[in-house]
Amino acid sequence: MIERQLKRKITQKLDKGKAIILIGPRQVGKTTLINSILENREHLFLNGDDSTVRNLLTNPNTEELKQIIGSHTTVFIDEAQRIENIGITLKLITDQFKSVQLLVSGSSAFELNNQTNEPLTGRKWEYHLYPISWIELENNIGYLKSEQQFELRILYGMYPDVINNLGHEIEVLKELTNSYLYKDILAFSGIRKPQILEKLLRALALQIGNEVSYNELSQLVGVDKNTVSNYIDILEKGYVIFRLTSFSRNLRNEIKTNQKIYFYDTGVRNALIGNFNALDSRTDVGSLWENFLIGERVKKLSYQNSLVNTYFWRTKTQQEIDYVEETSGEITGYEFKWNPKAKAKIPKSFIDTYNAKVKIINKSNFRDFLM
Repeated sequence: MIERQLKRKITQKLDKGKAIILIGPRQVGKTTLINSILENREHLFLNGDDSTVRNLLTNPNTEELKQIIGSHTTVFIDEAQRIENIGITLKLITDQFKSVQLLVSGSSAFELNNQTNEPLTGRKWEYHLYPISWIELENNIGYLKSEQQFELRILYGMYPDVINNLGHEIEVLKELTNSYLYKDILAFSGIRKPQILEKLLRALALQIGNEVSYNELSQLVGVDKNTVSNYIDILEKGYVIFRLTSFSRNLRNEIKTNQKIYFYDTGVRNALIGNFNALDSRTDVGSLWENFLIGERVKKLSYQNSLVNTYFWRTKTQQEIDYVEETSGEITGYEFKWNPKAKAKIPKSFIDTYNAKVKIINKSNFRDFLM
């Protein structure tokens, strides 16, 4: 089992008087992570997939909770998004049972319907878990094995089941994208036309690394611009995609309002377009490499709890920087090149205007960027 970076962070927060909430997409290992944290600690396990548990935890009063919890001082509620009004129940446990350490795992539905935000304000530590990160992979299997798997990970992505089923990756990814990917999004977002969602996802998958036009997408998918915007928002809350906005401060010809959209997992992206061709024969290897690096960087920054703003930069005259980070007023740009010999043209106006550093990331030095 690959040890997750969040394990130590969560363990350090045990018995500090707050609920611990772990949120993320399905199949990234939330249950496995919490079980490993509680391995040597007696606890009560309540599974939200169980209809009896759902009934017991939907709007219980304090006396009923006393009966359920009994003498346990640690309670783990799994698949909590399945329980109606779970936020109120969690608040009641946190407020009324001070000696109980509550751990809760939930899929992206927590984000989709804000079940825990209001009731647990000031009462929770919240963490987001993503597919395996490159740091986690290399720290667990070592430099040599991770180097051997390098192209496989860009092609098939970093979901635990995919990594653990060498040779059967396509089968696992098809199952993942056909069932788990949409399950919460369709169940909790009120979307009534899954075929529109699938068309939109395929369109986005074909445009990674490019600026996205909601007008163009609406024409491609056959729905209005507001619906496209709404669906993209839902897909982001569902941990399928994430957005980068354009960086703009001083120059008149900077692009100010556009967005780029990337996938949290490149394997999911490739499954959506049905393309698992080897990297050396792909026309999209540059944008796939860019998506992989930015996705891994997003995981790294999240796990480190870094206060970093992330962007891309482009002018109307097509000068651009693939990825930009702003940290405490310092600006750093990154250009991504799949081929280490490829020359990168760095816009002088970006460096001069923002007193910025620009780094070129390729196959030979990407570890510095991700680790």
